[in-house]
Amino acid sequence: MADDFSFEIIEKLGILSENKTGWTMELNTVSWGGRPPKYDIRSWSPDHQKMGKGVTLTDEELNALKKLLQD
Repeated sequence: MADDFSFEIIEKLGILSENKTGWTMELNTVSWGGRPPKYDIRSWSPDHQKMGKGVTLTDEELNALKKLLQD
């Protein structure tokens, strides 16, 4: 099952922070397993070959988060 894991960063939207080892917390659109891309917030190694835990959001979820942060 692990062999089926694939991802593609479709668009790099921005870096939220960077730690001492060069890993960055980023907002990107990512296609997971060939599915349509979703917004994704997670940490990435400098070469984008390794990733940390993160959260993936649909358009609707991202808009709801934006509204919550603005209120």
